[in-house]
Amino acid sequence: MIVTLIIAAEISWWIVLGLGLSARYLLRWRRTSTALLVGLPVVDLALYTLTVLNLRGGAEASWMHALAASYVGFSVGYGPSLVRWADRQFLHRFAGGPKPLPSPKYGPERTRYEWEVARRTVVSAVITLGLISLLVPLSAGAAHFGTFAQWYWKLGIAAVVNVVVAGCFSIWPKEPPAGVEVENGRVVEQVGPKS
Repeated sequence: MIVTLIIAAEISWWIVLGLGLSARYLLRWRRTSTALLVGLPVVDLALYTLTVLNLRGGAEASWMHALAASYVGFSVGYGPSLVRWADRQFLHRFAGGPKPLPSPKYGPERTRYEWEVARRTVVSAVITLGLISLLVPLSAGAAHFGTFAQWYWKLGIAAVVNVVVAGCFSIWPKEPPAGVEVENGRVVEQVGPKS
């Protein structure tokens, strides 16, 4: 049952996002769009609530329950940036907006970008680990910390790796190759002959 809930929540999240962006750009219903987009975390919270009820109902705790809990952490850490990305893409493709800029590749802009990714990952990991830990007392004895031990390690490693990568960009910022003109960390045009 938990697999079905996860799939339903994932599909629902993207449907609500699509409806929110369609309401904003195709129907010009700004308030409806805002309500739908603000409601995106409700989908993940509903999944978490149903996960707790599933455990309380006698289901054997597994990594799938931890995965369901991770949706809320992902929503908080990465949700806003994912919605902004989808918003820019939708605006460009369906409402005549400008082409979205790629992520910065070089210089201090790239370093800032990497720290932002690290921040999102750490926030997601902390919230996910907190919610996974909460599954233990909320499950009425169906879950134990040992059940989710791998999640603690994997999320911890993901957070540490992202912080180390961002730190490396701080110490050794990525410089553009010779002959490449860069503005705000993004390639503007090729100077000289193309290789």
